[in-house]
Amino acid sequence: MKKISLVLVAAMLLLSGNVLAADLDANKPSKSISTQIQKMLQNNSFDIEEGELYAQVRFTFNNEGEIVVLSVETEDNALEGFVKGRLNYKKVDAQNTEEGKMYTVAVRITA
Repeated sequence: MKKISLVLVAAMLLLSGNVLAADLDANKPSKSISTQIQKMLQNNSFDIEEGELYAQVRFTFNNEGEIVVLSVETEDNALEGFVKGRLNYKKVDAQNTEEGKMYTVAVRITA
């Protein structure tokens, strides 16, 4: 009888853990934001013959819901200026964003 109750308790914990994890993923706006950022950076004039350009972009939101770029970590100065110019103070359509919370998105530009 003890083993059956122990198995039931373990099953309930696993089940409740899965339900809670599913609810947390629904509240994350990061996928929607990264998709919108991708669209903002799509039309670029970088002449890349081989390889790729990489950057890590840290940003936050101001009280008007606009992106405020905090830093762009890259080796290419042109890419840094391009990302800042395209993203800084642009509005995105996202709910559940927190003013002042720092977000990070990876940017990769290929040929």
